[in-house]
Amino acid sequence: MADRTILRISGADARHFLQGLVTNDVERLDQGLVYAAMLTPQGKYRADFFIVPMGTDILLDVDAALAPGLKQALTMYKLRSAVEIDETDLTVARGLGPVPDGAYADPRDPTMGWRAYDGRQGDADVDWDAVRVAAIVPESGVELTADSFILEMGFERLHGVDFRKGCYVGQEVTARMKHKTELRKGLAQVDMSAPVPVGTEILVGEKSAGTVFTQAQGHGLAYLRFDRATGDMSAGDAEVRLTQKG
Repeated sequence: MADRTILRISGADARHFLQGLVTNDVERLDQGLVYAAMLTPQGKYRADFFIVPMGTDILLDVDAALAPGLKQALTMYKLRSAVEIDETDLTVARGLGPVPDGAYADPRDPTMGWRAYDGRQGDADVDWDAVRVAAIVPESGVELTADSFILEMGFERLHGVDFRKGCYVGQEVTARMKHKTELRKGLAQVDMSAPVPVGTEILVGEKSAGTVFTQAQGHGLAYLRFDRATGDMSAGDAEVRLTQKG
């Protein structure tokens, strides 16, 4: 996948270094892929990625557009840690169905298939947008932006955050949101009567109820104000209806 970059974290402090920075428990690497994010100190999204066990090293499978910024942020936090952060020429293969030998199950949702880093070919002709929309999985640079809070984007449901692991960058804001009675805004799946441009505002009458993003096969992912998304909505010329919160 040309839209992904694989960073390598090596050195004696690799696990300890990442553990203090990312939203998930790095010790889960012993069980397979770990999905996590790195946040700003204000608790907003900086990048999401898969953490991959690779012998004594750790790989980060990240959106290629976010890789330079992520590497820069990791380097800033490195200080005197015994770690090296390098970009590799490894590639990602993806597929659906049973997980092949040497591949890893996508930890976000069982329907998201598997990922591999050994040079094999992935499944061709998969409509990954349709798979994501069905599973309510956000994408870097589309639903996930610099203004995103990960709990509103479904990271708890997608196994991307651990509330027992201890401190990490942005942890305090995330913990406060967790202990609210209910999130007022968040990612959801909607039915769409017709496709519209990504970023089209969703309206209830003349009031804004959110924004529609990825669409596939008559459905879409939308960021909604849940108090307003209770009936018929519109986005451009399309009729919109909430089907499932993320």
